[in-house]
Amino acid sequence: MLWCITCVDKPGDSTARLSVLETHRAYLKTQDDKIVMSGATLSDDGETMTGSCFIIAADSRSEAEAFSNGDPFTAAGVFESVNITRMKKSSFYPNNYEKA
Repeated sequence: MLWCITCVDKPGDSTARLSVLETHRAYLKTQDDKIVMSGATLSDDGETMTGSCFIIAADSRSEAEAFSNGDPFTAAGVFESVNITRMKKSSFYPNNYEKA
């Protein structure tokens, strides 16, 4: 099953995110068997990180919640909110996204 996890940072507190960024990245490397896609969400100007988005493969909501709860960003209180939603893959449009 696929799960979309959207996380919104607490406003005005980029120091918490930056203080655990490397720990967060190391955690994600340990979870690469679950992660389909992930990345920071950005403000309209493309400069300021506003949260995170993960598409993960997990067998249950509780497994998706465990993934989210294990993220150092969650433990450090970076997020104002976290939303976990089951999703269905319909289509992929490789020409409709900007490559990093």
